[in-house]
Amino acid sequence: MKTACDTCELNPSAELMKMGISAGNSDYTVALAGNPNTGKSTVFNALTGLKQHTGNWPGKTVVRAEGSFSYQDRHYKIVDLPGTYSLLSTSEDEEVARDFVLFGQPDVTVVVVDASRLRRNLSLVLQILQITDKVVLCLNLMDEARRHQISIDVRTLSKDLGIPVVATSARSKKGIPELLAAIKQVANGTFITAKHHSFQLSAQSGKAVSEIESLLAQLDSNLPNAHWLAIRLLEDDESIITGLKEGRLSAEISGQNLNPVLETAENLRTELGDEYRNDLVESIYAQSAQLVKDSVSSDQSKRSFRVDRAIDHIVTHRIWGFPIMFLLLGVILWITIVGSNYPSQMLASLLLDTIHPFLKNGATNLNFPWWLNGFLVDGVYLGTAWVVAVMLPPMAIFFPLFTLLEDFGYLPRVAFNLDRIFKKSGAHGKQALTMSMGFGCNAAGVVATRIINSPREKLIAIITNNFSLCNGRWPTQIIIATIFLGVLVPSQWAGTVSMLAVIGIAVLGIAFTFFTSWLLSKTLLKGESSFFTLELPPYRPPNVLQTVYTSLIDRTLIVLWRAVVFAAPAGAAIWLISNITVGDQSIALWMITGLDPFGMFLGLNGVILLAYIVAIPANEIVIPTILMLTTLTIGNTALGAGAGVMFEGSDSEIAHLLHAGGWTTLTAVNLMLFSLLHNPCSTTIYTIYKETGSRKWTFVATILPVIYGLTVCFVVTRIWHFLA
Repeated sequence: MKTACDTCELNPSAELMKMGISAGNSDYTVALAGNPNTGKSTVFNALTGLKQHTGNWPGKTVVRAEGSFSYQDRHYKIVDLPGTYSLLSTSEDEEVARDFVLFGQPDVTVVVVDASRLRRNLSLVLQILQITDKVVLCLNLMDEARRHQISIDVRTLSKDLGIPVVATSARSKKGIPELLAAIKQVANGTFITAKHHSFQLSAQSGKAVSEIESLLAQLDSNLPNAHWLAIRLLEDDESIITGLKEGRLSAEISGQNLNPVLETAENLRTELGDEYRNDLVESIYAQSAQLVKDSVSSDQSKRSFRVDRAIDHIVTHRIWGFPIMFLLLGVILWITIVGSNYPSQMLASLLLDTIHPFLKNGATNLNFPWWLNGFLVDGVYLGTAWVVAVMLPPMAIFFPLFTLLEDFGYLPRVAFNLDRIFKKSGAHGKQALTMSMGFGCNAAGVVATRIINSPREKLIAIITNNFSLCNGRWPTQIIIATIFLGVLVPSQWAGTVSMLAVIGIAVLGIAFTFFTSWLLSKTLLKGESSFFTLELPPYRPPNVLQTVYTSLIDRTLIVLWRAVVFAAPAGAAIWLISNITVGDQSIALWMITGLDPFGMFLGLNGVILLAYIVAIPANEIVIPTILMLTTLTIGNTALGAGAGVMFEGSDSEIAHLLHAGGWTTLTAVNLMLFSLLHNPCSTTIYTIYKETGSRKWTFVATILPVIYGLTVCFVVTRIWHFLA
């Protein structure tokens, strides 16, 4: 029920209708731009009612998100562009933002800035104003600015920029009504924005820009942003050149009449050298500084800043930073491991002990042939059910915890700590962020590599992401460490030893990431590591309920669905090879017999190798498949429900079965190593191909970990036998 305030004519947001993803035909298009960590996605959520996840690292919104809202009888489509610091470089996220503002020509561009860090954020505002004057400046996080004793003269800033400036605190919805009113005024022309002045460059650089600008004006005198286009042509911006040649910016300009302009730009670029870029950047920041000087007053000595710095002195310390990082990782893993036990058991009981027998009986009562019954229920359904029961609870715990660290602002500190090591490895510092994401899901980690500007370093991050131990491999690590390594010490230390063993494997994966990054940068992907700007955002208390919700929807369920899609055919394949016989035994037994000599040579066995072949679609079904194949091999009918039927038992039952299958501590250690160093799952392989568009690099990313795994297992086995 609406209150009087909700319908009051004096309330500018009274007619706001959040319309989520689709509003049909829109009257106006609004672009939402801004630096990372400014609350841009929170503004998007406040306007559209959608629950887009808000992140705390650069490039979190890698592809644009769209939503819509209705305000005072007008429909608005709003596009949330990638967070970016500048429009001057050519990273993927910056190109998406710049090209939409330039080629998409939105009716309004809302630039969201952090009011407590205005000088740094105004650089982007000034660059966007060179492209379009249909801009609204949203001074977000005003509550934090006040906490830091920062005062902003909004009217003076608006007058200096010539655009509407609105102060907001989007998390508490403060200022949103005023923002809506400003968007409407700029969209319908009620507010006449002032054309922004050009950058004040040095004499030589300014003369070069003016010359190119004049040549462009001769081609099209109505070109609205000729000054900015001239700046980009002097930097040989391929995207801008292509847009001009294709007539997307002017019908009067084509490839033929543009060539003389490009030749002039090339000659001027050679004359200016590196001084041009330095001059341009200095001009932008000088203008930002002057705007801040005229409109902002603050007391830099206030305690809130000192608290942030004091925390950073600890968590980014050269010595203490790494122990704290590993401690937090260990705590998250411990909570995930312990917390997922009970829901996993409940899901397994429901899906495997209740629904599975029900489906079996139903298929029998419907007179399904035994093979169809087994294929559908024991194969397709059971493979899918195992993935859901084993994968869902850890993800539902890990992703929200990981996201809480992200929202709090800690993950950029992780990148800061690891940047020096990645740089020495010839990789990009942002790879620390994609590697961290890989601990939840490698496919998600591969997608996250879009935040890396350099194609070479992006490839390195993609190829090495599989060395982050994803949540699908944790169950294998945990159960093997528990039943084989935990029993080697007194019972009171068993849990600790098991946890340390699993963390040790995770740390080994990080070591392989560094080693492989270094190896690739010296061989297949030679080159120097590039620098990047990493802003350490202020620490902010996360919105726990919203974080849990968005983590479950945006990450957990999406990744689970991908795994299920690949797990269903895997379950079917496992059932088929276990039940189709050739001669006197099944295909599975023939394959195990053939693989066993090679497996034993490596310190593994044929069952493990076959399990990893058929479980490529989903790491979650490795252990159930190993148990089923082991019972098939030794002919033990005491456990399991028949050939091709995956199962799991208590730790003691699993230990007894594996020991009966000839497993030793060496076999267990090698399985843990091979679980880390083997090919990515099908979902990740497909994602790698989609991101690289290359069969070659997809093959390298798939086969390289396998080579590592086989080599490491062989070496460990030889050393083990030598010491024994």
